[in-house]
Amino acid sequence: MTTTDHGVDHELIEAAAHVARTRCRGDNHTVAAAARARDGRIVTAVNAYHFTGGPCAELVVIGAAATQGAYELDAIVAVGDRERGVIPPCGRCRQVLFDYFPQIQVVIGAGGRLRSVPVADLLPETYVWADHQLEAGQEDSGLPPGGAAG
Repeated sequence: MTTTDHGVDHELIEAAAHVARTRCRGDNHTVAAAARARDGRIVTAVNAYHFTGGPCAELVVIGAAATQGAYELDAIVAVGDRERGVIPPCGRCRQVLFDYFPQIQVVIGAGGRLRSVPVADLLPETYVWADHQLEAGQEDSGLPPGGAAG
């Protein structure tokens, strides 16, 4: 059963912490993430660090969830290896999480100050990627919708 305090999914945190303790090795895998799918499943993953900027654990967990047929995620948390605890998502992950799951809750904070917040709260004055996509059938003229340059 899921244990929550102040909106924090402790089962999710423990799943990520377990993966961080048991699967993170060396410099290639240093962060684990766990996400709760809409159907209650927990999906886990680790980052793939590379000096060119390999994917963060939060992005890997999105792909892992999709391979398991979980396309709706309700909550996510990242936990660092070496007992570093909960780690907030980087800017890129915040934007991707917002674009894929605008209602997802993200666990942030440390120790007794853990809390679950909507991803939109982590992105003030958010860029909404979908607002800037071409409508179906509209050709890419390089101009904004309506045809007039800004």
